[in-house]
Amino acid sequence: MHYRPVFLLSSLLLATYLWPTPAQAQVRRCTGSDGGTVFTDRRCADIGGVDRLQPLGPAGRGTHNLYRGGCARNLQDLVYELTTAIDTHDANRLASLYHWTGMSSRQGYAVMARLGVVVKRPLVDIAPVMPASSDDVDGDLYPQTTVRRAPVALRVEQTLANGSTPSRSVFGLHRHFGCWWIRG
Repeated sequence: MHYRPVFLLSSLLLATYLWPTPAQAQVRRCTGSDGGTVFTDRRCADIGGVDRLQPLGPAGRGTHNLYRGGCARNLQDLVYELTTAIDTHDANRLASLYHWTGMSSRQGYAVMARLGVVVKRPLVDIAPVMPASSDDVDGDLYPQTTVRRAPVALRVEQTLANGSTPSRSVFGLHRHFGCWWIRG
């Protein structure tokens, strides 16, 4: 009879040893051959991708304040994303830069249609639109200091499909929750 407790104890130890433990998987963020993001627990090379690289911003610098699906923390990043959206003909990427707050569904559809037209045209330039200066009557009599102000809008210069007819779109700038957005 004294074999029964030993048998139960050894069975319990064997069951504890064989009990499955939760697996620790590392999730990797990879860039696939098509440029899309792939999340996997395997090595990126195993699925034909590469490790996700930090996107390059203007002048080859990494954009620390912007990530896909995030927001532009400065105007330079906003212009870069706007340029990229138009160059890649990606209306959804352009829409991610738009400040949609307070807009009705009807207005939203109209804006989305406008953005779809904008991304189809070849980009020539994006220029800032500065606020109007407030010159007073005696402005020429007193020395003036230069006040650096942020632009109030971005002017997108494009051409129509024929490549020679100019087209211009102006997007107002709006700062909300520490991010820069465009408005129509």
